[in-house]
Amino acid sequence: MEKQMKAEREKREKILIAEGEKESAIRVAEGEKEAAILRAEAKKQAAIKEAEGQAQAILAVQEATAKGLQMIKDVGADDGLIAIKGLEALEKVGQGASTKIIIPSDLQGIAGLTTTIKEIAKS
Repeated sequence: MEKQMKAEREKREKILIAEGEKESAIRVAEGEKEAAILRAEAKKQAAIKEAEGQAQAILAVQEATAKGLQMIKDVGADDGLIAIKGLEALEKVGQGASTKIIIPSDLQGIAGLTTTIKEIAKS
């Protein structure tokens, strides 16, 4: 009878140990699951914030460009001023290290404008 009681105690002990290990494994798995969910959520939020930052940067550049164009319009830039700026840009391109230069098709018009500007400057 004593052996039977000892065997019963050992059996209960093994059962309790197994249940404890099972509960421990479940809690560890739940912790890992929650950690994985939190990591994924953090990654998602970081991607959203980065996209919002890029969108704001693009918007700021576009607003600055629009303001610049509005300023040019407000100054009343005529075709002559635009042509002069075009020539200045062409000069800067010519100073570069590139081997190919694209000449605008209306170069003759620009040459005529340059002559007109020279005549105006003389008078």
